[in-house]
Order: sequence, then structure tokens, then C-alpha cells
Amino acid sequence: MDTESSSGLLSGILWFFQGLLYSVVNLFTAISNPQLWLDWSDKKALMRFIYYGGSTELFFVFLLCFIIIVLAGLLSQRFLWGFVRVTEGISNSVGRLVAWAGLIMVIQQVVIVFLQRIFARPDIVIGFGIPIEYGVSWFAEELKLYNAAIICLCISYTFVQQGHVRVDLFYAPASFRKKKIIDMCGAAFFMIPMAVLMWMYSWFFMWRHLITPKVSASDKIELMLRKARVVKWNVETIGFSANGFTAYFLFKVLMVTMVAFIFLQAISFFCRSLAEYREGKDSEGKFLDLDGKDNEVPADQKTTT
Repeated sequence: MDTESSSGLLSGILWFFQGLLYSVVNLFTAISNPQLWLDWSDKKALMRFIYYGGSTELFFVFLLCFIIIVLAGLLSQRFLWGFVRVTEGISNSVGRLVAWAGLIMVIQQVVIVFLQRIFARPDIVIGFGIPIEYGVSWFAEELKLYNAAIICLCISYTFVQQGHVRVDLFYAPASFRKKKIIDMCGAAFFMIPMAVLMWMYSWFFMWRHLITPKVSASDKIELMLRKARVVKWNVETIGFSANGFTAYFLFKVLMVTMVAFIFLQAISFFCRSLAEYREGKDSEGKFLDLDGKDNEVPADQKTTT
């Protein structure tokens, strides 16, 4: 029994390092031969894109990139902070832009109520020269897309802004360096693995609503290439009602995009925690772009009346 366990452990370790080694070859092959997975006029290229988009090969490529980023950060603190600033800047920029969807959602809801209750209009026509006409129910269901966009695309922005709820019964009394170690372990062993699992499910879930025949994570590359002979686009349009919103596939695209932002933020959070751990407590919150931070009044300048 011990021999079998040891053999299985050694096989697992060998598989891991083989995958990490082959990721260099796979990355070079993908970059040097983009037509093999980006030329979607060739159905085999499309199926390769779908397969490798949720494969262990892609996992090891991302793992290799993560290791390279961390090693480069250990060699250069400037590079580490640069990576943190770029990734957090992306999350902040996207979040602040998409947050305006909340205003659009409110205005559109008010317009729908006015058209239905006051003008008794069954449809809305928009356009300059070429009119675009949809029923009121179409625009009413479209409001769900704005809501989903805010949730999916602002999740990493909210994390950067420290807006997520957290239970810190053990975290709060810990010392600064222990907190940074906890943050790095949380990012490496919880956030990143969770993002990987969510990506696997959401990636194939999205493509099952875009093409036929259906694909799944258990399909081998050989089976995917055989399916390429009969594959065709079958984009999901109809959702809850026949006259409702006709682009429900966008919800699946948003789901995949959300997971990508979670994965990026997990790596960014790990790098920030590592950078702050190396520089000490004075670096806490360094380069952190918080909303309203410039408008805060320092405690020693506050007056009471």
C-alpha cells in the first residue's frame, strides 16, 4: 500500500513538472502558429481554441507566467510595484466605467415606465437614419444585462477599493507581516484555485450556448476535432420570453470575463502583499488608488464644533 502511494505521489510530481516544462513549448507554438487556433474560418481552429481555452495546457502556461512574474518581482521591487499598479489600474478603470451602467439602467427604467403607463407605447424606436425597433419588454429584460455587467466587471474593482465584506476574527489581531503572509496564502491557495475551477465551468458553459454540437470539459482534443466536421454557430438569443431580450449569450460572456478579472486580481493581490511584506509596514496601501482618498481630511486637521 505504501509502495502504491509513493508511486502515485511520484507520478503526480512528475506530471506537474512535465506540464510546467511543456508549457514553454506550448506557449511558443501558440504564439508562432496563431492560425491554428485563431483562424475561425477553419472549424478545426475554432475547436482547438475552445479545447485549449479550458485545458490543463493553458493552466500550466498561466502558472508559468505567474512564477515568472513572482521571480521577476523578487529580483526587482520596481517591477513588482509596476505590475501591481498596472493590474489594479485596469480593475479600477473598468470598474469606474462600467459603474455608469447603473445610471443608464435607472434612466432606461424611467423611460419604460413613462412609455407604458403614460403614452401606452408597446415599442421603442431608436436610430438616426436606420431605425432600430424593439418592444418595451425587450428593453425591460435588457436591464438585467446592465445589472450583470456591474456585478461581473466591478468585482475586482470593489476588491481593490476594499469594499468586499471579510471576516477578520483571526486576521485583525495579527502582526503586519503575518497579515501579509495570510494574504499571500489566501491568494495562492484559495483565490487562484477558485478562479481556475470557475473558469473551467464557465468557459465550456459559454461555448455550449454558442455552438452545436455541445462541448464539455471531458472532451479530448481528438473528439473535438472530429466534432469540427459538423460544428456550426448556434448563438443563444431567446431567454425568458419570445419578445424579450435577444442577446442572452452576453450573460455567459460576462461570466467568463468576471472569472478572468478574479484571476488577474488574485495575482495582483499576491504581488501587492509580497511587495508590502518586503518593504515593511510603511508601504501598506502604497500606490493604492482609492475613490475619495484625496478628499479625506487627516485626523489631526479635523475640528469639532
